[in-house]
Amino acid sequence: MTSPKPRVVLGVSAGIAAYKVCELLRRLTESGHDVTVVPTEDALRFVGEPTWAALSGKPVSPRVWDGVADVPHVRLGQEADLVFVAPATADLLARAAAGLADDLLTNTLLTARCPVVFAPAMHTEMWEHPATQANVATLRARGAVVVEPASGRLTGRDTGPGRLPEPAELFEVARHVLARGPAGRDLAGRHVVVSAGGTREPIDPVRFIGNRSSGLQGYALARTAVARGARVTLVSANVALPDPAGARIVPVGSAEEMHKAVLAAAGDADAVVMAAAVADFRPAGYRGTKIKKTEGAEPEPIRLTKNPDILAELGRTRRPGQVVVGFAAETDNALENGRAKLARKGCDLLVVNEVGENLTFGRPDNEAVILGADGSQTEVPRGAKEDLAEVVWDLVAARLGAPQADESEEDGP
Repeated sequence: MTSPKPRVVLGVSAGIAAYKVCELLRRLTESGHDVTVVPTEDALRFVGEPTWAALSGKPVSPRVWDGVADVPHVRLGQEADLVFVAPATADLLARAAAGLADDLLTNTLLTARCPVVFAPAMHTEMWEHPATQANVATLRARGAVVVEPASGRLTGRDTGPGRLPEPAELFEVARHVLARGPAGRDLAGRHVVVSAGGTREPIDPVRFIGNRSSGLQGYALARTAVARGARVTLVSANVALPDPAGARIVPVGSAEEMHKAVLAAAGDADAVVMAAAVADFRPAGYRGTKIKKTEGAEPEPIRLTKNPDILAELGRTRRPGQVVVGFAAETDNALENGRAKLARKGCDLLVVNEVGENLTFGRPDNEAVILGADGSQTEVPRGAKEDLAEVVWDLVAARLGAPQADESEEDGP
């Protein structure tokens, strides 16, 4: 007997970004989800009923008066495994926060007892307006996942926060939220900082000292934290990956830049996870012009100096209750070296994995042992990097305790 397809209600409100949601719908249907599209009346000005019906394979209507014998205004929300609204305009967020039920989509939101995700998209001024921020805080306090919008080109000549994240990344949010189910928001109201990628230490304008880190594990940590309800700051060093939907990206290049960015973001963070491969050393001097090869002469040696130890500094300066997680990439004696590093750095958890050519770096899978300052040891067998990320957040959440209300909720109505 085959298991039933996960049932997804894809709500679409009236924003120009509605065209991008066609790609999200295609990804959901092609991955085996049963999707019902519920647009608002004005959303159909951007993408019409025939398009949604053709892509979903189902009739589409924004009205509560169509098919009343099936009571769609109640049934859709009751039977859904996930309600995902994209784009969620300022108007839709306001109506949802106020509990209005003036069309099929808002009725569905009131009857849904499954996870609900909103992916806002609007102009920067509308997103940053106190009324919108209060509505977002209200929805998060009620259990919804509100994905932070991306920053980039908006309608017309405007640029800034408010852009709908790319459909592939929204699909990852949907997939992770569905996998965790109704009880999955154990990081709600928490701010987490994740570092990812590998730093590059410049030698001259052309060359640098770097490492093999791809950023895949750090990005998996960011994606899973968003799906669990966290506000995520991702400090990203030299990564060629799409931005995870809902995370605030802080791009950096060198270890010194990462040191500054991580410590700034960690000030109000509940947890910091240092998944980046940070160079231990950098050239003591930077050459402003390219170092030339001289015929018949050996190159001058490059003198190195230590970089700031970000993990150790976090361990020393953390605020009360903050959870600090480090990573240890080892080539030999992994557990012995990991235990020594855990004690030396003063972090709560240390993720120890073996690395090398064709091992861990750049691969979609990983295995690790997570050591705890309390003496615990959690083995994570080889699997997708998202699986390891989930275990890390399970251990972090257990140390943080119960989810918190969104910090801005107190300013809400």
